[in-house]
Amino acid sequence: MSTSPLPPLPLPSGLQARQIDSSASTLSYHIIEAGDRGSPLLILLHGFPELAYSWRKIMPSLAAAGYYAVAFDQRGYGRTKGWDARPFHHVDLKTFAQTSLVRDVIILANRLGYQKVNAVIGHDFGCVPASLCALARPDMFGRVILMGHPFFGIPAFAIDASPREEEAAAQKVPQLDIHEELAKLPQPKKHYRWYYSTASASDDMSPPSGLQDFLRGYFHLKSADAHNDPQPIGTTTALELDKLPHYYIMPLHVGMRDTIAQSMTSEEQSNMLERSQRWLPDSDLQVYVDEFARTTFQGGLNWYRVTTDPALQRDLDIFAGKKMVVPCLFMAGTKDWLLHQTPNSLERMKEACTNFHGPIMVEGAGHWVQQEQPDKVAEEILKFLKET
Repeated sequence: MSTSPLPPLPLPSGLQARQIDSSASTLSYHIIEAGDRGSPLLILLHGFPELAYSWRKIMPSLAAAGYYAVAFDQRGYGRTKGWDARPFHHVDLKTFAQTSLVRDVIILANRLGYQKVNAVIGHDFGCVPASLCALARPDMFGRVILMGHPFFGIPAFAIDASPREEEAAAQKVPQLDIHEELAKLPQPKKHYRWYYSTASASDDMSPPSGLQDFLRGYFHLKSADAHNDPQPIGTTTALELDKLPHYYIMPLHVGMRDTIAQSMTSEEQSNMLERSQRWLPDSDLQVYVDEFARTTFQGGLNWYRVTTDPALQRDLDIFAGKKMVVPCLFMAGTKDWLLHQTPNSLERMKEACTNFHGPIMVEGAGHWVQQEQPDKVAEEILKFLKET
């Protein structure tokens, strides 16, 4: 990872970037901020493969409405330093545990001089720490807004079940190995989250050349400009999961870079570039290209390694069965498939959140809702903050 001085980011007027260190954390946070310190604080958490920069379009509106909006490159990403950047087989994944991500947010808020956060806002994988912030510390985080990625709560433990009884129950209901079932399909497949957890994923997606083409394709294929027509799936079976796009349920023997390249062959290139330039011009895309060329994707992929390893999620057991009680708004683009990766997502979210609002489905947006339709997203955020 390069240690040479980095060029300033091309930020909209009213936004500034800086580093913040804290004695309570190993991290040196790279933040982007808008608005006046002392105003109600909004913390914005990006997803994968993204950066604090992904919030640049809505932050001016939030600041103009009287909020202090702060986004930061999360652990493993961008210009935030101090996280474990060792190679795949040497990194301490416990430092990427989900409670560690929550701790990062709490420390940053305190370092900014706040003991209360008006709202924590997450997009994509950023919804995971955002949800857990609200679940674990409702005294500190007054509201939560989730974009694209639903929250289902932490499953409760079985009541009065001994290990022997649980084992007997499991034997009565054979456990389906979904990965084996996906591999047995007529066109064998694999699940992207488990692919992202492999040692080869980062190198596959970080070629010496072609990173711009890969990221342009990745952002485009998940946007409203591509041929996305999201539909709920009925069950978590291989046949149902196979309805998802290839960027989620991938060809078994193909990496993500080639999966994207293959999917892009069905896109009319000139029209694709014209449409995607409207919301992600080459100058903005270059920020992502430069940052991931410098850091690789491995820091962000370590988050997936945690979520696909049950042993690394045991820290969440302390919240088993706990409901989210703060006001929770869910929004997503109408062309975003993420909501439909799991059956009955909205019903499960309403069960996990006692003060659920939404869903707000944003027309003209796919997965990158706050970048594709920033004005509508900012409007809905401010409406929710005012009404709750």
